[in-house]
Amino acid sequence: MGASYATALGQAIAFVVVAVVLYVVGKAVLHPVADRVMERRDLDEHAKHPLKKVLSIAIVSVAIGLAFALAGYGNILVALTTVAAAATLAIGFAMQDVIANFVAGVFIYTDKPFRIGDWIEWDNGTYSGEVEDISLRVTRVKTFDNELLTVPNSNLTSDVIKNPVAKDKLRVQFLFGIGYEDDIDEATDIIVEEAEKIDGIMDDPGVSVRLTELGGSSVGLKSRFWIADPSRSDFVKTRGEYVQNVKERFDEVGIDIPYPTRTLEGELAIEGADFAEATANE
Repeated sequence: MGASYATALGQAIAFVVVAVVLYVVGKAVLHPVADRVMERRDLDEHAKHPLKKVLSIAIVSVAIGLAFALAGYGNILVALTTVAAAATLAIGFAMQDVIANFVAGVFIYTDKPFRIGDWIEWDNGTYSGEVEDISLRVTRVKTFDNELLTVPNSNLTSDVIKNPVAKDKLRVQFLFGIGYEDDIDEATDIIVEEAEKIDGIMDDPGVSVRLTELGGSSVGLKSRFWIADPSRSDFVKTRGEYVQNVKERFDEVGIDIPYPTRTLEGELAIEGADFAEATANE
């Protein structure tokens, strides 16, 4: 009985010592090599971190497998296979989000749905901003309120991304409402003329105006125009200047921009009215 305990204790000590030594030596040798390889390939820091984690887990797995065999617990190949299978399962569960974001980052680099400096929108317009940095794990977007959003890449590749500035020009639309008594042709001429005066609005293709709505209190004239080499600042500045100029011209010629009106009908009952009437008759 004593010999059995001594043998078991010796195997356990050998297992721990061998595993620790192999792990320390493996980490000391392989990590610098991996660093040099990743530096040579110019990988992003966010890509290096998960790769180093995978390497560390691999070193631990091999160290445990070798220690398992050298301590006399079984065949080395069987031990390595068993540990590798367990490690693979653990890695799959622990790093599924990291791996998904890593793969999504690769697709963003290859497909180029947006670039640094682009203005993008996603999640049905809930979020928008200017792309500040793209890494293999996350994308950083600066909102127009100067907030920084750190977005996992998988969120951007699994959703519809709107990139208004991906092309060399952007069409902008604005709906002007005029009164039913106002002259539609005169209002249309003003909308076109003011667009032609703005430097940021392209002459070709030119501005177009269409009657698109007959609302409850106004007639809707939708103006469509194009701006070249668009950016968020150009879009806001050009549209704001254009709308202001049209509004001022409407005011000059007496074209109304009506606001919604509501007509309330019914009766109003006042408690105590009969008593007051009877008192008055007395």
